[in-house]
Amino acid sequence: MAIQFSGEFTTSRTPEEVFDFLSDPGKFGPLLPDFQSMSTQDATHFTVKVKVGVGNIRGSAEIKMELSEAVKPLRAQYKGQGNAVGSQVTVSAGFDLSPLPESTRVVWQGETNVYGKLASMAGGMLEPLGRKNIQKLIEGLQKALAEPAAPAAEVPQQMEAPTAEALPVEAPVAEEPRVQEPGFSPANNNVQQTGASASTESAHGDDAQPNR
Repeated sequence: MAIQFSGEFTTSRTPEEVFDFLSDPGKFGPLLPDFQSMSTQDATHFTVKVKVGVGNIRGSAEIKMELSEAVKPLRAQYKGQGNAVGSQVTVSAGFDLSPLPESTRVVWQGETNVYGKLASMAGGMLEPLGRKNIQKLIEGLQKALAEPAAPAAEVPQQMEAPTAEALPVEAPVAEEPRVQEPGFSPANNNVQQTGASASTESAHGDDAQPNR
């Protein structure tokens, strides 16, 4: 049984910001309806676990998802397949982005296919439930995109600040030799030691003359 969805909405975010959000499994995955948990395999593959409830049928579905297409800042598409209550499920969701004067248009389309016991037992209840769930996904996505984007410029600013502050800190380090006391100079110590030795030898010489 195949269920298809499509629609569009606008957001004040730039196409680059929308793409960065959509292409991040860590941000997109938890928006899936009845989300329970998620594990990430790499930058484009993750496994999501969601609750399933259709009539008297209750259970969970584990779906392996893939970011199958990512063209910045134009398109992001996910595909996935898994098992739910003894049935096979495949899903796909694509998002096409186009810039507007002060916003971004997001055109989305998706398809869900359900095979096996769930399709035969749930029958006509699957399509209205599927549409309800996809509406939850889109509403969650719109809400997330309505929030201010994390300011990426803060990272380089924080990294540059210590560098700028380090310049005046290093200046006193270059002046340290000027404040060293001459008495502690190895050359002066040698002079003092030589002078002391000469004085000692002279004294010994003077003491030895009367004995002769």
